[in-house]
Amino acid sequence: MIRGTFFWIAFLGLAGVYLVGLFARLMENDSAQFAVMAMRMIQEQDFLNLWKGSEEYLDKPHLHYWLAAFSYSLFGLYDWAYRIPAVLATFLGAYSCYGLGSALYTRNTGRMAALIFMSAQTIVLSVIDVRTDAVLTGFAVFAIWQLYRYLKEGTLTPLLLGAAGAGLAFSTKGQIALLVIGLPLLCQLIYTRSWHRLWSPKILLGLLIFALVISPVLYAYYHQFDLHPEKIIRGKNERSGVFFILWEQSFERLSGEGMGKNSSDYFFFFHTFLWVFLPWTLMGLWALWARFRGASKKDKSENDPVHGGKPTSRNGEILTTGGICSIFLIISFAQFKLPHYLNITIPLFAVLTASFLDRLYREEAFKKLKKAGAVQLGIYSLVCAAVLGIVFWVFPLGSLLGYILLIVGVVLGYFLFLKWGDPMVRLMGISLYGSVLLNLVLNGHFYPSLLEYQGGSAMAERIRAESLGPDTLYKLSDQHTWALDFYFGKPLEIVHITDLPQASQPIWLYTDDKELEKLRDTGVRWDTEYTVDQFRISRLQGRFLNPETRSEVLRKRYLVRIPGQKP
Repeated sequence: MIRGTFFWIAFLGLAGVYLVGLFARLMENDSAQFAVMAMRMIQEQDFLNLWKGSEEYLDKPHLHYWLAAFSYSLFGLYDWAYRIPAVLATFLGAYSCYGLGSALYTRNTGRMAALIFMSAQTIVLSVIDVRTDAVLTGFAVFAIWQLYRYLKEGTLTPLLLGAAGAGLAFSTKGQIALLVIGLPLLCQLIYTRSWHRLWSPKILLGLLIFALVISPVLYAYYHQFDLHPEKIIRGKNERSGVFFILWEQSFERLSGEGMGKNSSDYFFFFHTFLWVFLPWTLMGLWALWARFRGASKKDKSENDPVHGGKPTSRNGEILTTGGICSIFLIISFAQFKLPHYLNITIPLFAVLTASFLDRLYREEAFKKLKKAGAVQLGIYSLVCAAVLGIVFWVFPLGSLLGYILLIVGVVLGYFLFLKWGDPMVRLMGISLYGSVLLNLVLNGHFYPSLLEYQGGSAMAERIRAESLGPDTLYKLSDQHTWALDFYFGKPLEIVHITDLPQASQPIWLYTDDKELEKLRDTGVRWDTEYTVDQFRISRLQGRFLNPETRSEVLRKRYLVRIPGQKP
């Protein structure tokens, strides 16, 4: 059993991982982009209009940016301040996994589900590369937990809390939030036939709370778009922001009409799942297979372990499996796909996996648990190989003490595995230890080293180191420069190349290779030049990770000073 001491040690270890990751530089594109959008809210004191560079932004709702702006107002314009709402939402998600697992099964399931959720690789990554999904996932699983309590108990408080959580999730990412909250609950509703909960007058209060929570976002959309039908957004005028967020948004994502198409692979999320749920991937697939196998045999104890195997069609649990399968099916048909779309399924997988392992333990299936522990030890060995490859080859540590501590940490994992006698503690312990070890190395060493090759943030660091102190930086096109925008403290302004020779004051210009060549061809000269390496770090490839071939895929970014014309 996963008891207090073990749970809190594991939780603090995972919390330490998140703490270390707070201070890494922001990644392009989305993370740095959203941080800049929130930064502009503070600087321009405009919290209703969303801008993406020079374009008005009609995509995700405002809540994520409002939360980041609020954090900036408390702590200042720092990358770690931008990440704080995501960290808090992730902790809310972990607590909600505990609550949902406890409500569906046992407190032991809840504790395990919370730890599985926090240690899943994509959840850890979502607090480093912060997009909207960390906040969405936290609010969504909170809403699922509370609304499940309403379906089960019929009391008013969880209904109102669930409605508020659903409203906050909707205000973070739009219709997809209602989809991922509603599908698991609908599956459970159909399975348990608790239709009378929908006809209660209490539902009206829940709808009222939901409407009140989303009203600030609706007003912001109305203010920015509905009041200005003359605006041209993605080639169309007379765009209603309210209609967009209530109806059009997710359909554009599914069809690829608004955001474009990046994948027609219907199995994209199936092979993506293999890494996003590490180190629990095999346990999660085993749990899902066991659930289907139990359902095919009409074994109610497989779906209802809490009730001692008594056949019942009203007290079972299909919320997790039904939610996972229905969400997978729908997002697989979307023409625009990204790996973090799976984040919202991780709480369901965490509860499903935890309930399955807990059932094995209570049924004293210790041989199966020992075999599962051996499998997780194998995954830990792969994790160790990856960690050692990072610190000895990809980005060497360069510190003897660091190498010693790392080797001790790797060996300690094997020692603890042999020392733990309880098969459940072995399985959970080696999995959690591996996640902590891997992500401490990633957050504390790999990502900081990797971000040295992100041109914008590297150039901002160069500006500070050289004490250049330009009041304004310029660029030649609307090519996005999110990292430099954020770390410089304001978005770069655009200047036309024909205006440079007539400038009366010196101009600092940020360019790439093609733009620099264009400056030469047009006769523009500069008296100072700084250079940094550039690589699209969100799209890693083997040639970059290999130090011997890394230089072949690097590009350059330049900061040049063009002297002004003397009066």
